[in-house]
Amino acid sequence: MTEKLPSLTPGGRGLPINRLEAFSDGVFSIAITLLVLEIALPLGAEDDLVGALVNTWPAYLAYVISFLTIGWVWIGHSAITSHIERVDGIFLRVNLMLLMAVAFLPFPTKLMAEYLGKASPERVAVTFYGVLLLVIALLIEALWRYALRARELLRSELSDDELAGLTRKSTRGLALFVGSIVVGLFLPTLGVFCYLAASAYLVIPFRTIGRAIPRRG
Repeated sequence: MTEKLPSLTPGGRGLPINRLEAFSDGVFSIAITLLVLEIALPLGAEDDLVGALVNTWPAYLAYVISFLTIGWVWIGHSAITSHIERVDGIFLRVNLMLLMAVAFLPFPTKLMAEYLGKASPERVAVTFYGVLLLVIALLIEALWRYALRARELLRSELSDDELAGLTRKSTRGLALFVGSIVVGLFLPTLGVFCYLAASAYLVIPFRTIGRAIPRRG
């Protein structure tokens, strides 16, 4: 019989977040490891190993995009959980949906790597991949929005400015992936590079790096 999760009250009841973080990190680690298993050379590659390695570039590209994707999801998830003191049953279930989407990512990664450059299947594979990225971005947004609504989950010392800052960051991926999907419908190969640019933008702190570089003169 499934035990009912404790309800959260202003008095501080709820579930500690450490188990959620440990379980989530485990799923992220497994998903990011499975990506490299999808990179394989065709049979007979030993006849022209250099050529086979070069021709496998779609698999390398798909791997990099998916690695960066899981990277920004992990960064966003870590930012959310660092603002949260306890979780409730709904938060746990939304988190499970996010992990399910992340764990599914190796499959569309393989599809995109296999069919990139192959006319009609390419468009389907690229769009399918982009839709999953959008779903992941929506689930990250839903996770944070729920935490904002159930204010008792958040750490009491957080200021409104801090919460607003994370809210702005959580919505950045939505527009990027919607635009990339639209591009991929018409120009699939360009859409793949849009996914790469979007994921790199969400992972690499360009503004922080820019501020750290001293200005000349």
